[in-house]
Amino acid sequence: MKERIHLSLAHLGNEELTYVNEAFETNWVAPLGPNVDSFEKELSNYINVNYATAVSSGTAAIHLGLQLLGVRKDDIVFCSSLTFVASANPILYQGAEPVFIDSDPITWNMSTRALEKAFEEAKKSGKLPKAVIVVNLYGQSADYDPILEICNLYNVPVLEDAAESLGATYKGRKSGTLGKLGVFSFNGNKIITTSGGGMLVSDDQEIIDRAKFLATQARENELHYQHNEVGYNYRLSNVLAGIGRGQLKVLEDRVSGRRAIYSKYYDELNEFAGIEFMPEASYGKHNRWLTTLTINSSFSIIDSSGLIKALHQENIEARPVWKPLHLQPLFKDNKYYTHEESVSEILFRDGLCLPSSTTMTLSQQERVIDAIKYALKGRY
Repeated sequence: MKERIHLSLAHLGNEELTYVNEAFETNWVAPLGPNVDSFEKELSNYINVNYATAVSSGTAAIHLGLQLLGVRKDDIVFCSSLTFVASANPILYQGAEPVFIDSDPITWNMSTRALEKAFEEAKKSGKLPKAVIVVNLYGQSADYDPILEICNLYNVPVLEDAAESLGATYKGRKSGTLGKLGVFSFNGNKIITTSGGGMLVSDDQEIIDRAKFLATQARENELHYQHNEVGYNYRLSNVLAGIGRGQLKVLEDRVSGRRAIYSKYYDELNEFAGIEFMPEASYGKHNRWLTTLTINSSFSIIDSSGLIKALHQENIEARPVWKPLHLQPLFKDNKYYTHEESVSEILFRDGLCLPSSTTMTLSQQERVIDAIKYALKGRY
């Protein structure tokens, strides 16, 4: 059996041990502590935002964000459809109703055309959404100027799901800083990791202070344990925050590494008929968390599912792009607004993600490329 090549592995170094060892040496391993405080400050400085709170996952950050934006039972929240379910599950936690928005064919992110249609119909119904969750897919920022123009017209805040896009930019601004709130994930497969964790960021101090309060079981400032409202056990541990601090120091290297991996795939495979890589929008820098492409089976002798199967037979992990949420059984009764035709469904049908770990060696990537070429030439 050939050595397994994974889709996206954690890439740890030596910096992390400094902070983790410090946590052990001081016996400060419980939630909260110096590493948590420093991780929040260091990430805030990197993205140039004023306030942040470190939590147990990106999902927890979205949940807190929706609550802080006033989303309650029976409210409506617009959400990108082409994303992982964690973007939308917190809407259900709040008892609210997700309404899904299609993708733009150029950026793969939220379609302003579909968003406009959704708002127009919501206005006619007399019930506007309480928030819009915009996902920065696979490491590329959505086009926020027109999205924010639409949302501001209706006075509806944007929660920016930047779980996949740390290190990306939009018109010179760091990803995660365009919405009222921004969310990052440090899951094990992300561009940097704390093994599990997330961050909620904003320039609004009141919101972030409130987030920290709710994430710490909503404990009141009393000597005894006093709780006047429901809270959550969502704060990040001091040990994991130490990993995050070390990872943050090499973030730009990781972004450069992922972009180099993408460039090699592009140079080697772009000549094949029917292959189109996820474009990099002119307005920003893509972090290329995952290299993604589509295969048009009208021009290629193999489709995306066939290529994924061929790679798996070579012990190479490849996956389809996210299954749109409006196609998930969980959301079968929820509304969905298309760009024109359903772009997200086309991307799901034709798209796939290639191994993109910065731990992947050049020879391993060449093995992936050779296997793809072999399949595209009809030898599979």
